[in-house]
Amino acid sequence: MDTTTFHIKNMVCNRCILVVRQLLEKLELTPLHVGLGQAIVQIEPTEAKREELKNALEAVGFELIDDRRTVLLEQLRNAVVDLVHYHDNTLRKNLSDYISEKFHSDYGALSRLFSEVNGVTLEKYYIAQKIERVKELLVYGELSLGEIADKLNYSSTAHLSAQFKGVTGITPSEFRRLNDKARKPLDKV
Repeated sequence: MDTTTFHIKNMVCNRCILVVRQLLEKLELTPLHVGLGQAIVQIEPTEAKREELKNALEAVGFELIDDRRTVLLEQLRNAVVDLVHYHDNTLRKNLSDYISEKFHSDYGALSRLFSEVNGVTLEKYYIAQKIERVKELLVYGELSLGEIADKLNYSSTAHLSAQFKGVTGITPSEFRRLNDKARKPLDKV
């Protein structure tokens, strides 16, 4: 069976996957798999159908990407988002080892490419995603700071607090007391 893989920018959550799946079904492209950053469909679409998909994706904030470098960058972003937001407590090794193994490539090269294009290191992007996850968990109010630190594999509550303050300018406790707990959409981190 012939399949076509589309690489899609700005997919950062399960709702994104749902929206893309619905668009593909509406366009009769028969999705076989939809995940963060990609969709596999059963048929090779015509150029007109591909353009229709491109326009439909853009209308809801996504972007169809074709060039290899952009695809790799989006895969790196999605790997970090997936790790931080959907795999609590699973990273018991450092980010560089995780990325090297996942992409079967040298972390230094991947990190340089990421930095060149995004103006921020892969490590800083990872930290920014972790801080957004901490904010989310603080807003829910169900876990103590110690439990959040453990869930996100911080070495200590003090480490989490220091990193949180370094990124946001306030402590986690001050964040909890705010009336307007401003969070960023994951695709804007």
